[in-house]
Amino acid sequence: MYDVIVVGARVSGSPTAMLFAQAGYRVLLLERAHFPADTLSSHYIHQPGVALLDQWGLLGEVRASGCPPLDHASYEASGQVRVDGCSLPDNGHRAAYAPRRFVLDPILAGGAVRAGVELREGAKVMELIFEDDRVVGVRCTSSDGGPFSERAHLVVGADGMRSTVARLVKAPMVIEDPRMTCTYYSYWENLPSHFELYERPGRWVAIIPTNQSRTLVMTYFPQEEFGRVRFNVKEEYLEAVRTTAPGVYERLAAATHAEQMYGTGDQQNFFRQASGAGWALVGDSAHHKDSIAARGITDAFLQAKLLVELIGPKLRDKAALDAALRRYARDAVDQFVDFYRSTLTVAELRVPADRVSLLQKISGNQDMVDRYFATLSGACEIDDFYNAELLELLAAS
Repeated sequence: MYDVIVVGARVSGSPTAMLFAQAGYRVLLLERAHFPADTLSSHYIHQPGVALLDQWGLLGEVRASGCPPLDHASYEASGQVRVDGCSLPDNGHRAAYAPRRFVLDPILAGGAVRAGVELREGAKVMELIFEDDRVVGVRCTSSDGGPFSERAHLVVGADGMRSTVARLVKAPMVIEDPRMTCTYYSYWENLPSHFELYERPGRWVAIIPTNQSRTLVMTYFPQEEFGRVRFNVKEEYLEAVRTTAPGVYERLAAATHAEQMYGTGDQQNFFRQASGAGWALVGDSAHHKDSIAARGITDAFLQAKLLVELIGPKLRDKAALDAALRRYARDAVDQFVDFYRSTLTVAELRVPADRVSLLQKISGNQDMVDRYFATLSGACEIDDFYNAELLELLAAS
């Protein structure tokens, strides 16, 4: 009998398992893949996520992997305005990081194992075990095809946007919006870069240095163009860079295209009910949003922390656990819905005139520019950004 079974050992599951183990619980972590294994990702970890990695004792491993610190950000809107700066620090951490997932995920799983978690790779959940409408365990197959069952006070689904756990508990959608973009990306060598964002109506381009001295170049298109773009990916990708970030396109001519094209048109936007009797969802299982704002990893870390802190020492007390899970279901929406809505605004792939105007007005004020980047990272609340100094600046303009 385990205290917690976590299904999925990537960026939400491994931290959840680790934190429960550090709280003194017996934890089983199940992962369908065998690490190291890559997955679609924008890789970017915002400053609050970096601060958590440091708190968990894992940031040193990310740095040691050769993943460069990202302490210079640029944002250009339709060629009309460009700002350069960096987010304000979060708990002393000003640099972001964007590790490859075949680097990051094993680091997180290793942290969980060192905390005392039992990790089983190659384990596929087939069914949940119910008693009186309460989830009390899982039935799985191992990588050799052999079946096994395990029981726990709590089963956590950390198994992604298409979560098996969410499907088996029939977790309803509480917020749902249509798909808005499709994305294609690849990796380049010998590409001088920092963290760069470019947009024009209908297009978005992100440049993100990562491991192995490679740079991720991502392009975004409206969802309605997916049927066309998917049949001519590389040409559409390069044309998007050329028309949205011509300076980057010129740099690509001298760089080396190092990997194949990756991408998806299935960027769902939703919140599911995040908990019920004997179960909870974290990460993309609980809520998923367009990757254009690169919030997935950071939010997964924050959700793992939220769930474990709300449950605290109550896990073996059924009534107290149920009360904590109800609170988690509320907070899992309340604490993340603002970033969800702001992400969908960006995913509209418009360039609102008021955003361009704001950037033009703050472009000569480095503190304001850095505070603007901090609202994107989560290191600064939007209400703190619109302080008296900014309001005075806007009024004077």
